[in-house]
Amino acid sequence: MSTYVLGIDSSTQSTKALLVDAGTGEVVDQRRATHPDGTEVDPRAWLAAVDEAAGPLLARADAVAVGGQQHGMVLLDGRGEVVRDALLWNDTRSAGEAAALIEEMGGAEASIEEIGSLMVASFTASKLRWVRDHEPENAQRAAQVMLPHDYVSLHLAADGTEAFTDRGDASGTGYYSTREEAWKPELVELALGRGLDLPRLPSAPQEVMGYAAATTGNGGGAAIAAGTGDNMGAALGLSLGPGDVSVSIGTSGVCAMVSDTRPGDASGTVTGFADATGRFLPMTTTINASRILETGRALLGVDHEELSRLALASVPGAHGVTLLPYFDGERTPNRPTARATLTGMSTSTTREDIARAHVEALLCSLADGIAALEERTGTAAQRITLIGGGARSRAVQELAPAVIGREVTIAPDGEYVALGAARQAAWALSGEGEPPTWGISGSRVVGADPTPEVLEAYRVLKERTADWG
Repeated sequence: MSTYVLGIDSSTQSTKALLVDAGTGEVVDQRRATHPDGTEVDPRAWLAAVDEAAGPLLARADAVAVGGQQHGMVLLDGRGEVVRDALLWNDTRSAGEAAALIEEMGGAEASIEEIGSLMVASFTASKLRWVRDHEPENAQRAAQVMLPHDYVSLHLAADGTEAFTDRGDASGTGYYSTREEAWKPELVELALGRGLDLPRLPSAPQEVMGYAAATTGNGGGAAIAAGTGDNMGAALGLSLGPGDVSVSIGTSGVCAMVSDTRPGDASGTVTGFADATGRFLPMTTTINASRILETGRALLGVDHEELSRLALASVPGAHGVTLLPYFDGERTPNRPTARATLTGMSTSTTREDIARAHVEALLCSLADGIAALEERTGTAAQRITLIGGGARSRAVQELAPAVIGREVTIAPDGEYVALGAARQAAWALSGEGEPPTWGISGSRVVGADPTPEVLEAYRVLKERTADWG
């Protein structure tokens, strides 16, 4: 008789739930429910979505884990009620507060030493400071702070379960020390002006943190693993090893490298997160990713397949047209107030060139992310794997190895955050020292002649506009 585990991805846009055979990694059922749009969302909408997507599958699972969008701030009062709408990772209103916290911590190097990363507007701590300064009544009401995946995990648990999280997602809050592997409550007090209750951390990454309120076919509540952040979940789902890099092209663009050593980058380009296995997951993150393609598609009035056709009909460098794609500000580089810049157009510029410039801009931003990981960790990227909705683009697949300058692996379509959560659930169920080995079939390796001039033109434009936002 097969043993099934449930992996849940509570992302910015939707909840995805996969029921997976714990022995083989085969997905046997899946469901999905959408989330409200925006950078400020009532977190109770995520609970309704997880009930819709995961509820019918939970009774068939022996274990469950949640992978969730990182950094989001969920504030609860003393009765466990939501204080205000959650501020999500891509809400950049707290950029000034992040800068103030860096200064109060003693500067960039002190921030890196304390939390493993340079404080930025995405981090939960900067959002706490924003609430302190702009919503003092809410700051006083708050008794507990959670991350999105913590909030969803607790919703699944039986009554009386203490809130819990994991080191991977905790490392993106701005009040967890990757050096000490522990919460830093004094940093919560620094941010908010008072302390808050923090979720319990596991003693080992495969620890069972509680049991689901729903029952399984075996008559007991499903074991609940610690869960993790979405990027850590994707690394688990892809079975990445040290030096492997995942490049996720979704709402955000994320380049993540598994590392055995704790990274440190005082420039803030690379964030020094922990992963879900006991290693580290340094990463670079862009606010703008698949939306670059969506903007190009909308601008030209075409669908995504036609955008690819147009882009591939142009030439490397798009006849001199270069796009700096900071449509909604940017996190890497840290330019929260920046806007996009399109340059090099002439009367001979074509629709094909505009399409090409959008695709190349996306890939250049990701190539810079990979280069930063290699430079800051001192490790050459091994396997580079593209995942996410934007990776389905034919133009992205064909042009990625040319812009990045090396072969890339195109992973088959899949919900890798949810799959990684399922793998963590299976690991907790087994109690073994390492996660189960699950193979991924259908990947393909793509190569192309490098086009370094495209990346060089992008970097020149990036430097020219460095003072614009």
